Formats: sequence, C-alpha cells, structure tokens
Amino acid sequence: MKFLKLSCIQRIAVGVFAFCLSACALQPKNFNYATPDQPNDPVGYQEKPGWATQGFAVAAANPLATDAGYQILLAGGSALDAAIAVQMVLTLVEPQSSGIGGGAFVMHHDGKKVEAYDGRETAPLAATEKLFLDTQGTPLSFMDGVVSGLSVGVPGTLTVLEMAHKEHGKLPWATLIQPVIHLAEEGFKLSPRLHSALLAENDLIKDPVAASYFYDAQGKPYPIGHILKNPELAAVMRDIAKRGSQALKDGPVAEALVKKVRQHPTRPGSMTLQDLGNYKAKKREPLCFDHAVQTTGKIYQLCGFPPPSSGTLVIGQMLGILNNTPAGKMQLEQGLPSAAWLHFYTEAARLAFADRGQFVGDPDFVQAPGGDWRTLWNANYLKQRSSLIGAQSMKVAQPGNPVGTKSAFAPMPAQEEYGTSHISVIDKQGNAVAMSTTIEAVFGSRNMVNSGQGRHGGFLLNNELTDFSYAPADAKGMPIANRVEGGKRPRSSMSPTLVFEKDTGQLKMTGGSPGGAVIINYTTKLLIGTLQWGLNTQQAISLPNFSSLNGPTILEEKRYPESTIKALQSKGHDVRETPLPSGLQAIEVTPTGFFGGADPRREGVVMGPKP
Repeated sequence: MKFLKLSCIQRIAVGVFAFCLSACALQPKNFNYATPDQPNDPVGYQEKPGWATQGFAVAAANPLATDAGYQILLAGGSALDAAIAVQMVLTLVEPQSSGIGGGAFVMHHDGKKVEAYDGRETAPLAATEKLFLDTQGTPLSFMDGVVSGLSVGVPGTLTVLEMAHKEHGKLPWATLIQPVIHLAEEGFKLSPRLHSALLAENDLIKDPVAASYFYDAQGKPYPIGHILKNPELAAVMRDIAKRGSQALKDGPVAEALVKKVRQHPTRPGSMTLQDLGNYKAKKREPLCFDHAVQTTGKIYQLCGFPPPSSGTLVIGQMLGILNNTPAGKMQLEQGLPSAAWLHFYTEAARLAFADRGQFVGDPDFVQAPGGDWRTLWNANYLKQRSSLIGAQSMKVAQPGNPVGTKSAFAPMPAQEEYGTSHISVIDKQGNAVAMSTTIEAVFGSRNMVNSGQGRHGGFLLNNELTDFSYAPADAKGMPIANRVEGGKRPRSSMSPTLVFEKDTGQLKMTGGSPGGAVIINYTTKLLIGTLQWGLNTQQAISLPNFSSLNGPTILEEKRYPESTIKALQSKGHDVRETPLPSGLQAIEVTPTGFFGGADPRREGVVMGPKP
C-alpha cells in the first residue's frame, strides 16, 4: 500500500483513511502501516475542541501514537491491541515520559469484568533499604539518586502488555509493532514538546548514547521539525516482534541494559540478567467503589488500580470526604472552581495524602490497615476525617487510624515525583482500556540503552526506584512502608480509571493522566468535572488545575482570579501558583458513540471514525 501523507487532524476531521484500510480489517496479517504527517503545535496551553467519534475511540499524548492505535482499530484490532501499538510509538516519539524501559498499569474491561494488570518495575534483588543513603547514612539529594544506576527498576511494560495481549489481543503481536518499526527507521519530526524538554534538560547530554541521538555536533538539541531516526530502537522492536518481552530479558540488548546500570560512572546499580529474567507481571484485584453524586442523585462505580498504586485509594478517600462537606453540592462559579470549594477540596486532599504517606506500599511487602485497603474508605472513618475540616486550613494533616490500632510504619517524608503518559481506548466491541505508563522523571534515569551494534539511538531507562522513600525509617527507627527492599515495587500515583453507571453496569468513561503525585488530583478533577459539574470530558480536562499534596495549596498559574487567591489566603492557605502541566486523556460513552478529550497543555489528540 502507498503511504498516504494526511495529517492526523485531517483524518480526525474527515475520516478518509477508514476506507483506505477497510480491507485490512479482513486481512489483519496484511496490515500495512501508513505514515501520517505530524502537526507541530506550539508548546503551552492550546485550546482543544474535544472529538465526537462513532464505533471506537483512542486517546494518547502524541498524534503519531494516537494514529498508530487508530490504524490498529481500523484493521480490526482490540482496545488492548491499540494500546500496545500506542505504547510502542510513545517509546519513540515521547521518550521523556514512557517506554519499554519503564513500567505500566493496565485497566481492562471486556463488557463483563474489570481486570487490573500490574507491570510496575521492581527493585533488583540485591537492593536494600540503604540504596539511596550516602556513606554517612544520610539520604542523597533527590536528583543525585535519579541520575544514576541506583534508580533503575527492572522494566515491566513489555511483560505486562504481553500478558494482557494473550488474554485480550485480536491481531498478532508482531502486527502491533509495525508502526514503531516504520517510524523509527523512516524518522519522525521532533515535536515542540520534546524539543522544549531537551532545552530544559542538563543531565541527558552526559550519557554518550543519548548525546549522539538527541543533540547535534555542537551539543545543542536538534530543532523542532528535525527528522529523528532511531535504527537501534527499530532493531530492538524487530526482536520484540519476534520474541516479545524475552527480548529485554536475555540476549545482547538485555546484556547492554545490565551493563549500563552496573557500570554507571558515578553511582552504579546492582541489576543482573537474573533480575530481568525473573520479572513477572501480576494480575491484581481492581479497587472499585461507589460514588454518589449529590448534585444529581446518580451513583457511579469507579474502578482503578490497587497498591502498589496509591491513586484509587486517595481518590476514593477525597470523594468520600467531600461528600461529607458542603463541597459535594457545590457547582462551578462563572466556569471556575470557587474559593469555598477549593478550601474543602484541598483540605480533603491533605487528609488523604497524609494516609497515603502512612500506609501505602507494595502489598506483597506491606499489609493494608486491618488487612483490607478498603478500610481507608470506611464510611465512619471518612466521616470522622471530614470532621477535621474547619473554617481555616489545617496546612498539614496528620494520618488517621482507620482500624483503631497503632500503625507499624512511620509516615514517609515528602519527596518529588514526576513523569508518565496515559492512554485510553474503547473498541467496536465495547472493550475499554485505561493505561498509565511511565519511566518516572523526564527522560528517566538519563541512561539510554544501545546494543553496541553500531546503530544510532536506543531507549531510555526508568528511574522508578526514586518513588521509594530515600529514608528507610524515621528518626526513632520506625520503618517507612514505602522503603526500598529487593524485589519490591515502589509506590505509584498512577490512576488509570474506569467509570460505570451503577444501576446498569454500563461503561461511562475511561481516563487518567501523567503528572507524578499530582496525577491523583488531575484525575479527581476529571471525575468531579464530568460527574458532579456536568461537563464533557474536554471541558473537564480544560478546567484550571488545583492540588495539595498535604502542603501548600497549589493552583495552576494565571488561571485563577486574584479574588480566589485572596479568599483562600484569608482561610490560612499557603497558596502557590505554578505550572501544572497535566496530560489528561479521557473518552466518555455518549448516546451516539463516544466523546474524547485531550489535555490542552500537551500534544495529545483523540481519534476515531467521525459520526
């Protein structure tokens, strides 16, 4: 098939490519990926219209990645197939956020049941709780831990996608890898967002492989629109197409990965080929809870990821606490969250994040309070927590006691979190995916793997182990639940979420966001915006962001009036205005099909056949 040079936006608008690939739906083995043009939208907040589709929809953080999923769906692939194709292309075109060198959480709904697939990275078996301590036993600075071999967790993305594909894939695994192989070999236009990330980056250029790939001979990032080719990644992906996740568990690339970690020039890690070979993805029981919307009387069931993610637990706590306050019945004022509502919300966030720091860790290492994470959602407990909210901000909340017994753990100190990308898909059969995927910080650990075969490029390794607490215990020696231990998965904030109508069980929405710990606040904004405030997904995503991680009240800069800031300050809030670059992607079910939203703060788009 001839490659068609149509932009993603054109195809979203007119759907002409649906006809061109209709034959492929009948013959998926003959699938031919067609290269789209890549629009170069400027960096910064760019209003987006939202997209109505019929039949299916796919939302991702980069137009080339969305398009890969779109073509797979046109060819008869499942939602899970499309998510795999999207992830592989994101490895190439959004390398600063996610990729095969990282991990992922996958929520899947097949019309009958919800499943949770855990591909979170693990600490090497030789890692100890002293991983991020210096020779005097003092925690390293955060970035000293990040830019190292210490921070690299055993990757899980390929393994978890392979597991889910065996259960929910329709097209052959190798077919799903075609788009990224083609783009890596032929090249793609370096986007404004990737260029901006490179301009802001100081450590990536210190890695020789990354320096030769992202930077010119003068050590400057390649300009916007530069055709970036990655033949090394293409070769790795060809191996992945043949051997699946085994391609990163043995052979030359696996050996190069281990060498990169163990021979880091300043702080080498302990990862081994055995760590790679022994990695296993896990199916976990999803965490689901009922949420009654007080403004409408409707009840929804929200399903998300259990620990090692903290996202769904915190979201459930915040929504439950808010329903015990006047905030549960408040609407937007002049299209914005009011100061009164923001007071209640950020106080609820402080209380929930305090519990997060106290209790949440890898469930294979950390026991839930009372043996069940749902104790944190107990109605009486949430009512008691909400009673702590007064007229003035508490500034910093203390953890609660959901089961009436003293915790065996100390609260984790505040620590930076970054990164991630989100993918949402609904296919023709109604199968839905909400998948959050990450290498943690921007450009991960700044380690780029190349097999040494003389090819250009490679892929980046995560710094996921910095999601563990650098300090293993408090000043009194009481251990922190989220401390480093060999084989353990670090606590995450990723919050891929599926929403259902409680009375019918019908799917209503799939969504999620990147953004480090603030992922939880971004996703909650999406849920409140759509369920309580009656907005469509795009309107909810475009709302100004707001957050508290149990510290200052953080508002998206230049999006709130001075009167709101002053009103919060009068209630004792330490208000900080800052960029809050969420990357929300969401698709909602409508009477005529679907409506998808993509974050105006990033490059994402939604694609599907036009109604």
